[in-house]
Amino acid sequence: MLHVEMMKPFHTEIKDKKIRLVFAYQYFSLRKDDEVFSFIPVEGKEIVLNKDTLQVENLSEVFVFQKGNRFIRLPLYQLLLVSDVHDHLKVLVEPVAEQESNEEVNELIQELELQNFERLMDNALTQRDVDLFYQLLATQHDGGTYV
Repeated sequence: MLHVEMMKPFHTEIKDKKIRLVFAYQYFSLRKDDEVFSFIPVEGKEIVLNKDTLQVENLSEVFVFQKGNRFIRLPLYQLLLVSDVHDHLKVLVEPVAEQESNEEVNELIQELELQNFERLMDNALTQRDVDLFYQLLATQHDGGTYV
């Protein structure tokens, strides 16, 4: 069994429904028995996950690790099977996915607040409540929330 010694993405990118973790020299290493093999980006260098399911999508990507003149060359699907990479991926990706989820919730809250404000304005106009209408306008210009 291979064990992850270190796994730090050089770059993390969230785009659409994908999370890309890009690795570079000295940011990813495996321990096999008592030897540490360091990642070298000669073939594959990124792990792509589905943001919703957190499933790895580029399973055929080949990762290469080196110690001296010896190499370990594994497709990502095999690396996931023979090592604890999956455990380390969860630690890396869950905070990113949670942060993205929080941003979506904040956007939804802002949209609901805007819709609520528009309903309050419509209600003030329908009831011909001039004071409420101007009060809501003042709140809008002051940057207040519309609850």
